[in-house]
Order: sequence, then structure tokens, then C-alpha cells
Amino acid sequence: MIGAPFDQVMQTFANLDRSIIEVDLVFFKGTKEDLKAACAGGDGNADEKKTIAITVIQNKGNKDETTKTIVAPVGCNLRQVLVDEGINVYQSFTRWTNCKGKQLCGTCIVNVPEGGLNTNRKSMDEASTLRENPETY
Repeated sequence: MIGAPFDQVMQTFANLDRSIIEVDLVFFKGTKEDLKAACAGGDGNADEKKTIAITVIQNKGNKDETTKTIVAPVGCNLRQVLVDEGINVYQSFTRWTNCKGKQLCGTCIVNVPEGGLNTNRKSMDEASTLRENPETY
């Protein structure tokens, strides 16, 4: 309902079938053109990037702090890329007792302090599992 008047949106909600008990609202920061491009899967730019750079900082603030840059395809699964690169996304014993990235246990969470707007939206399961963590997780 991009660009629809407020009253039309509210009337649409009011007309929903009673079997619909949950509605997922997404608020977008940007122009209407940006939103349309995002919904279409890009910005219409023929030179659209095919890869991204992921910067991983491990042991931040410690003397053994390391930084690694990983080049990965656009749209990749962040957890899987990190695991494939040998980066431990788990803490302590959860390395062996986890759900293998099924968004059920919350043990493979990573902090994305910058660039989070460039990632996909959290699924409802993921958002529920991470609800007590900072927004950057």
C-alpha cells in the first residue's frame, strides 16, 4: 500500500478477515522511490554491486584483537559466511549445543554496529529470539 492515504490503509486493516490475528508492519526510512526500489529488489542501477565486504573484529579491545575482511555475494547468509570462514559465532559450550542457524536458540548472534540497514529484515522468529538484545544484534 505504498503511497496510499492513511484512511485507506486503516480501512484495509478494518476489512481484513477475522481469521487474520497478526499483522506485520514495516516502517521504512527513505523516499517513496527508495521504498519502491527496495521492494523490487534493487535500485534499478545496472552497476549494482554483486559482492559485499564484511569486516569482522574479534576480541575487540583486547591485546589479541584481530580484524578480517571477507568478500561475500550480495544476499548471502551472514552466519553461514562467518562459519565458512572459520569464525566462531558461538560462545562456550553452545558451539556444540545449538540449532545450526534455524533462529531458535539465539546462540549465534553477532553485533552489526554499522551497516545493519543493508541487511535483510529479521524474521518474526529471529526478532522474538533476539528481543532482549540491543537492536544491532
